[in-house]
Amino acid sequence: MSTAREWTTIKEYEDILFDFYNGIARITINRERYRNAFTPTTTGEMSDAMRICREHQDISVVVFTGAGDKAFCSGGDQNVKGHGGYIDKDGVPRLSVLDVQKQIRSIPKPVIAAVNGYAIGGGHVLHVVCDLSIASENAIFGQTGPRVGSFDAGFGSSYLARVVGQKKAREIWFLCRQYNAQEALDMGLINTIVPLEQLEDEYVKWGEEMMELSPLALRMIKAGLNAELDGQAGIQELAGDATMLYYMTDEAQEGKNAFLEKRKPNFKQYQKLP
Repeated sequence: MSTAREWTTIKEYEDILFDFYNGIARITINRERYRNAFTPTTTGEMSDAMRICREHQDISVVVFTGAGDKAFCSGGDQNVKGHGGYIDKDGVPRLSVLDVQKQIRSIPKPVIAAVNGYAIGGGHVLHVVCDLSIASENAIFGQTGPRVGSFDAGFGSSYLARVVGQKKAREIWFLCRQYNAQEALDMGLINTIVPLEQLEDEYVKWGEEMMELSPLALRMIKAGLNAELDGQAGIQELAGDATMLYYMTDEAQEGKNAFLEKRKPNFKQYQKLP
């Protein structure tokens, strides 16, 4: 039986729920009627929530999940798909879920996918790009892109191949089959399986365990793991973290203080490196 927790709303949106508990921010796609398929409104709100998660220091872990017990996310809503992308309220075609994917990769905090039911198409990619994936026993995974005139040649394929291997990734995309939770676990696509009613307990447990660890160490590990696949953008993220660490040193402070005090900096005192 799941533990009752008091989640508090961070901000109200139209298509998602965004709440908080003990250092964990939870983003829930709240379109249960459509198996939590996303529209540009949904992804825009997810992106805004991710921006808040990055900025707020009291948020240490982010969780993505879907409303109800049938679907995590079934990808892009085909009802709003048009020429050039998914049509927003102003009639502009967009692929803004790509922005959310990049935010998940770059946020310096662990991101957990709590997969409760179908993770299909773009919803499958969404869980793949998360750092960790915890699935309920009724979870179903798979791609539909080539079946509905779509594909993801970015993280949805390249990173997927790093996770499950080239042959399995090609099978997933070329055949558009669906896989149950145990099959997903066996191929390394997810981290663990729990009964649906224990899913919240599990991702809260994982989140709280990570919050007992060094946040800076986790940040640097995530950046390092991403750097190779993310190319120059990944190297930039890792370099930015290194710059942040440098700014914390006395050596960096000497440079700043010398500038403000209009004197020549004394860096010789820091030349003895291990």
